[in-house]
Amino acid sequence: MRRNTGARVTLSSLLTSLGTLALATAGGYVAHLLRMPLAWMIGAMVATAALAWRHNASVPAFSRPAGLLVLGLALGQTFTAPVIAAVAGALPVILAAAVLSILAGLAVGPILQRLGGLDGRTAFFAGVPGGLMVMVVLAARAGVSIAPVTLSQTMRLVVVVLVFPPLLAALAGGTHDTSFQTVRPEVWWPGLLMLAAGGAALGFAGQRVGFANPWMFGPCLLAIGLSAADRLPSGVWMPLVDAAQVALGASIGVKLTRDFILGARRLAFASFISTIALSLLLIAVAVVLALISGLPIPAVILGMAPGGMPEMTVTAKALDMAVPLVLGFHLTRTLLCNVIVAPIWRIAERLGLGG
Repeated sequence: MRRNTGARVTLSSLLTSLGTLALATAGGYVAHLLRMPLAWMIGAMVATAALAWRHNASVPAFSRPAGLLVLGLALGQTFTAPVIAAVAGALPVILAAAVLSILAGLAVGPILQRLGGLDGRTAFFAGVPGGLMVMVVLAARAGVSIAPVTLSQTMRLVVVVLVFPPLLAALAGGTHDTSFQTVRPEVWWPGLLMLAAGGAALGFAGQRVGFANPWMFGPCLLAIGLSAADRLPSGVWMPLVDAAQVALGASIGVKLTRDFILGARRLAFASFISTIALSLLLIAVAVVLALISGLPIPAVILGMAPGGMPEMTVTAKALDMAVPLVLGFHLTRTLLCNVIVAPIWRIAERLGLGG
């Protein structure tokens, strides 16, 4: 009898996951028909969040890693040798943007402290725009409670995903910098399968050593290396990229349950306000850096946007907006977060800036 009950629970969970993914796909398709920017991700996220608000919603555990693997390969393939040279030329600006973005976490920390009721250290890790998974991992390593960090970073990600794509679609005005444009490689299925296997192996390896966001980093670096050497065996089939967007959107949407949001109304509100403040601050910094460097303003804004690397770089791909440059900004910021976030907090505490 116990065995049958377990089977029913497993079947129920499977049906819930399949139903959630089906609804997420439908939401993405509707958004696609409406020609929304980042349609598959936003549509999937909104549809899944609507389901999760009132009913059980879940996605298979492998959905997000699989989506990140596909996106890592798709984005990495844009790095041809000439594009790498162009991105390398922008490296001083990219490094400055990464450091300034991380320091911006100190600027919005007081908002999360006063409005959200967080202590200074937790507010800092909740405020740094390093990406959801990266900041949760770094918070756990620093001994910070991950629950408020998860909520704050999730709320920021939702706001940024909903606001930045339409804003930048209007701002870009259909102009593109040809220095960062590449021809999409043809799809050769045996080569794509080998590429996916290699990306999965690197993702597993990165996960084993505790690297933050290994499922995108590993495949992305693999594709970058092969593309730069002109040895890329295949491009990534675009419907797979759309499916990856659905997986990422659904994995965000299932978190937005009634208990998750209403259980911490004060922090959710503080996270919303801090996201607006942080976005305005980083947009202003991005415009200044773009004007100084001569880089395209929309791409620099997206490169400094306080969303996660997967979400912001796939936005660049959806808008055909200097994908390698935007990815370079977010790769650098993510790498620096792993290295300098904890030291910055220690320095801030000594200087009395941590609240």
